[in-house]
Formats: sequence, structure tokens, C-alpha cells
Amino acid sequence: MTSITDPNMSDRFTNAMEEIHSKQLKSYGEIIDATTEFCQSHRQFVKSALDTCLKKCQDDEMLFETIQTFKRDSQHRNASLKERQQAISGMISEIQQKEMQKDDIIQKIEKLKAEQAKRKDLIESQHKANKDRLKNLQKARLVFQEHLGMEIRTIHGKTQLVKGEKLQFVFRNINPSDQDSAYVVTMGIKEDGAYQIVSSDPVLECLPALESRLQETNNLPAFLANIRKEFISQARR
Repeated sequence: MTSITDPNMSDRFTNAMEEIHSKQLKSYGEIIDATTEFCQSHRQFVKSALDTCLKKCQDDEMLFETIQTFKRDSQHRNASLKERQQAISGMISEIQQKEMQKDDIIQKIEKLKAEQAKRKDLIESQHKANKDRLKNLQKARLVFQEHLGMEIRTIHGKTQLVKGEKLQFVFRNINPSDQDSAYVVTMGIKEDGAYQIVSSDPVLECLPALESRLQETNNLPAFLANIRKEFISQARR
């Protein structure tokens, strides 16, 4: 064991302390260098992270703006599509109305055709009936004019109740005391082809009954014969 009184002991202690101090300084330097390097690395990391965040924010803003633009375009397209749908619905409704009007017009045309056909048949029927009545009138004229001195006159009605062409049957040789005295019955033909007795002179009370029978039988000669009989009966009273 070295004695404390050893003169070299102090130098060795001093050298040992210096060596320890030098090692500590070296360790401190290494720590400071490592700390500095870590700080620089941290700064670079923070800067890189900040740049990344900024870029991310810019990208997010661009994406948000793109979404908003797409949203506005979508709303505009939806509004335009709705307008087109409304226009199409209006056109379809108009077409349907025109189709209904077309069907209604076709029905009216068919109805008019049917009415015209009925009217034509009625006119033809009335024409035939009038021809038959004209034949009866001609036969009656021949019989009564040649054998009984009857005269047939054509007159035109001018009053509100008596309009159009009428026939007057003028009977003579009725009154034995006045053979030339005229007894007259006036008649015509209605639009439906039926006989119409207008009046008689002198008035015959049985004229409506004779007219009704004429409508039933359509026998004009028999009607005129009955009229003559009634005139004769009235003249002899």
C-alpha cells in the first residue's frame, strides 16, 4: 500500500482527476453533439410534417371545392331535368287532350253520318209517300172532277198557322137549290208526309174525326167522298 506521504501520490491523484474530467468533458461533448443532431433532425421532421399538413390542407380544400362544384352542377342538372319532365308531362297531357278531342270529333262525325242516313231514309220515305199521295190526289181529281164537278185549286198560305202550298177541293152540285154554290175544304201535307186538314167552308164539326180516319187509312178518295156526303147532309138540313 502506498503511503500518503509518498511524494508521487499527489501527481497521480491529479492526473487521475484530470483524466476523469477529460472523460466527462468528452462525454458532455458527445451528449451535446447528439442533442444538436437530434434537434436538427427534429426540426427537419417538424418542417416535413408541417409541409405535409399544409399540402394535405390544400388538397382537402381543392377536394372540398370540387365536391361543392359537383354539388352545384348536380343541383342545376336536377332542376333542368325537373323542368324537362314537367315539359314532357305537359306535352303528354296536351296529346291526350287532342286524342280525346279527336275521338269526340270522330263520334260527332259518326253521329252526323247516322243522322244524315236517317234523314235521307226519311226523305226518301216521305218522297215515296208523297208520290203515293199525289197518285191518290190524281185519281181523286179524275173521279170527282169528271163525275161530280169537283175543282182542285192550288193556294199558298200566308198566315203564321197556314204556310206553304195548299190544295183546295171545291165541291159543287151539293145544294139542289143552288147547284153552283161552292163547298170548300183546304188541306196540305206536313213535313212528315201526313195529311193536314186546314179548314172547311162551311165548317164541318166532324172534320177532325174525318182527318183522323184519313191519317189511319191514307185513303184520300174515301175522305173526299165522306166530305162530300157531310156537305150534302149539311145543305139539306
